[in-house]
Amino acid sequence: MGLLQQCEAAFGSADLYRVLGVRREASPEEIRRGYHRASLRVHPDRAEPDAKEEATRRFQILGKAYAVLSDAEQRAVYDEQGTVDEEGAALRGERDWQEYWRLLFQKITVKDIEDFEKSYKDSEEELADIKAAYMDFEGDMDRIMESVLCVDDTDEPRIRKIIEKAIASGEVPSYKGFVKESKQKTMARKRRAEKEAREAEKTKNELGLGGENDLKALIQSRNKDRKKEMDDFLAQLEAKYGNNAKKGGKKTAAKKGKK
Repeated sequence: MGLLQQCEAAFGSADLYRVLGVRREASPEEIRRGYHRASLRVHPDRAEPDAKEEATRRFQILGKAYAVLSDAEQRAVYDEQGTVDEEGAALRGERDWQEYWRLLFQKITVKDIEDFEKSYKDSEEELADIKAAYMDFEGDMDRIMESVLCVDDTDEPRIRKIIEKAIASGEVPSYKGFVKESKQKTMARKRRAEKEAREAEKTKNELGLGGENDLKALIQSRNKDRKKEMDDFLAQLEAKYGNNAKKGGKKTAAKKGKK
């Protein structure tokens, strides 16, 4: 079975960009971050024992998809012809995809996360990301709240004000989905956030968390729950700190494309 057929079987789509959750116009860095976000969700180290085999299979497929799209020549062929070179260097042989992943992404610490959150909130970087998410998702607050880093339901009024100000100044268009969002949709989002908060608190109490490694333990405990927000957060942080450590250059948070 070829890579595109594997993607269809494992992720419901033969489109490599869709599988990684990025736009076809995505930059190499956006593709790298998309791969990291997607792979975090199925990483075998985070899977339950009875799901580890399937997670490993999907993880390997994601690695192959990234290998194609991260290679300029193979990406060009895929974009033009819709095919991949199964015998090409990126897919040929038995590559250790977990080692490949570890080489791409460095580990981060709890302190890295805390420091980043403090510097990110109310920064120019966050402002740009909020506007980009608003544009990408055409004012859909559900997706905006899932996309922007370091936010929870208590941040929604602040984010709304930022968007409303940008609309008033003409920086972004006025999308109907935002300005005329129904009360039912707003309340449904609030109920989901409250439910997730209760589940997180319950898990925390069950695990008896209270030390330096709380965040890591809590993340690991949520393997069966909604992980997108924290996975995106970790992916961005590892890309940011990992690239800084290796290259010394500053990286901005990724802008989310439509899926």
